[in-house]
Amino acid sequence: MKLASRRAALALALFTAGSLCAVASSLIAKPADVPERPIETRVAVIPINFDRDRPERKEFGKLIFRGGLNLFGRSRHFGGFSGIALDASGTTLLAVTDAGAWMRATLAYDGRWLKGMEDVTLGPILGHDGKPLRTDAERDAEGLALTAGDTHAGQALISFEREHRILRYPFTTKSFGPPNGVVRLPKEAEGMDANQGLEAVALIHAGRLKGTVVAFSERLKDANGNLRGWLIGGRGPGPITVRRLGGFDITDAAGLPDGGLVLLERRFRYSEGVKMRIRRVSAAELKPGKLIDGEVLLEATDRLNIDNMEAIAVHRSRAGETILTLMSDDNFSPFQRSLIMQFALP
Repeated sequence: MKLASRRAALALALFTAGSLCAVASSLIAKPADVPERPIETRVAVIPINFDRDRPERKEFGKLIFRGGLNLFGRSRHFGGFSGIALDASGTTLLAVTDAGAWMRATLAYDGRWLKGMEDVTLGPILGHDGKPLRTDAERDAEGLALTAGDTHAGQALISFEREHRILRYPFTTKSFGPPNGVVRLPKEAEGMDANQGLEAVALIHAGRLKGTVVAFSERLKDANGNLRGWLIGGRGPGPITVRRLGGFDITDAAGLPDGGLVLLERRFRYSEGVKMRIRRVSAAELKPGKLIDGEVLLEATDRLNIDNMEAIAVHRSRAGETILTLMSDDNFSPFQRSLIMQFALP
C-alpha cells in the first residue's frame, strides 16, 4: 500500500480513538463483554521491520531495533492493549486491555531478536465483587505496573480512565483480582474529564524514590500547557509536570533500573497521521514541583512501522541490555494493528 493510502487508512482509524471524534465511534468494534474465564487463544504473527523501505536499518534515534511482530489473535477479545509488563527474562508478557481483559503470553527469541508469541491466554479483570468488569466506564484499563512477584503471579497496579482510579490487583496464572487496595489520588486529579485521565502508571525501582508510584494524565495540562503528573507515596510525593513538546500526549510510562523513567508519547492529527516518541526521564528530574524535559530517545512518524502505540515495558536482557518493549492499541478496529516491538537502550 502506498504511503498516502496507508496514512489515510491509519488516520481514519485513529480518528476514532479516545476523544478524537465521538461521531466515528461506530467504526470501533470493542467487544461488549469480557471473557468469563481464562481462555487459550491462538495468535498468528508476521515479523515486521521498523523501517519498511530499509529493513537492514537497525539504529533509530538513540535506540537499536530488536524485532517486531504484527499480531493476529483468533478471539474478538484480542486487542486494545494499553498496559504491559515483562518478567526479568523478557519471556513472559502480561498485558491489560481497555476492554477489561488481561493477557499472558510467552515471547520467543532468535538470539536477541524477537521472533514470536506463544501460549496466549486471555481472561477477565475482576471488580471488587469478584465479577468481570462490565461497563465501558469501569473497564477502561490504561496502565499496568508490577509491584510484587513477576508476570506469573504477584501484585500489580492498574490505572483506569473515565472512572479515574488506580487499584491494587493480586493475580495468578488463573485470575486477575478482585482488587485488594486503592492508591489514593491527589486532589488535583479530580479535575480530569473522561478522556484526560490516568493514562500511565509506573513504579520507581531504585534510588531515593524507590517504591514511589508515578501517575500521568493523558492531556490534563497546567496553566502553561504542560502535562500533569504525580509522585504518590514514598519519600517525596507531590505534583510534577512534563513539558509538552510538539503537541504529543503521554500514553504510558515504565520504571528504569536506575530509578528513572521512560515515557511513551503519541501525537495524532487527521491531516498528518500518527507519530510516536519515547523520552527518558532521569531520577534527578523526579522531584515535586519539577518541570521535566527529559531526553528524547526516539521520535517516529508513520513513515516508519508504527500504529497507535500505547504501552511500554522495561526489562534487562541476559546480555545486560536495557530492553524497551512497546505494544499498540488497535482499538479493535479493522483499520489498525496490534504490534509488538523491542528496542535496546545502549
